[in-house]
Amino acid sequence: MIEEVDETLRGLIRTEVLSGSQVEVSFDAPTKDWASRRNAPTINLYLYDIREDLSRRDAAWAPVYAAEGYVTGHQPPPRHYKLQYMVTAWTQRPEDEHRLLSACLAAFLRHETLGPSEMTGALAEQPLPAMVSVGLPLGPDRSIADVWSALGGELKPSLDVIFNAPFVVGRSLSAGAPVRELPRLSIARADDGGEPEHPARAMAGRGNALVRRGRPLSPDETPVAQDETVVGGSKAKPGRTYRIRGYPRP
Repeated sequence: MIEEVDETLRGLIRTEVLSGSQVEVSFDAPTKDWASRRNAPTINLYLYDIREDLSRRDAAWAPVYAAEGYVTGHQPPPRHYKLQYMVTAWTQRPEDEHRLLSACLAAFLRHETLGPSEMTGALAEQPLPAMVSVGLPLGPDRSIADVWSALGGELKPSLDVIFNAPFVVGRSLSAGAPVRELPRLSIARADDGGEPEHPARAMAGRGNALVRRGRPLSPDETPVAQDETVVGGSKAKPGRTYRIRGYPRP
């Protein structure tokens, strides 16, 4: 992922800043030794920090769908990482360096959001954009002067560029086989003796009249409820199926 961010930034600078000029683009650490060996105008992008953007982490896993439309698995959402670059220009004249830095600043401001089509590699194969910010104030735990001191070089004008890139984790969990029939729910009393089905008995009424198997109940008969199957939803999109077993009233 890091090398793909490098190539995306290289392409952005060559297209928006250099426009075919002979200025080189480098990702080397700008140490004194590197500066002494440089023999051409150069824009240097030194990657000096990588941190996860915890504010954009999502804990919910996303479903993976087959071509037929059913779920085949689940995968974690992409994680977002901040890649922090120190951008400097190296020429023989400070005025030329400032001109290159100004062109870089304008290019980054015009492209604060990069879509997948504007990136390379795996970054172009996922649907999320990348966010680019430039010149933001640094936190209290870091300083550009500290970076230069660690490199052993002399302080130069620079742009602090943060490339917030989505990183695809690349793992998933397979789902179970697709459900091909409606679920069925059986409800039974604990004292029914474990019999699979209760004898079919019907209770229907009009007003207060009770009937059994379509005839009125005699005084010595006990009214019972009817075994019933209930299907939820609609005919086009049926829902759950419930099997209600009837029992005599106490």
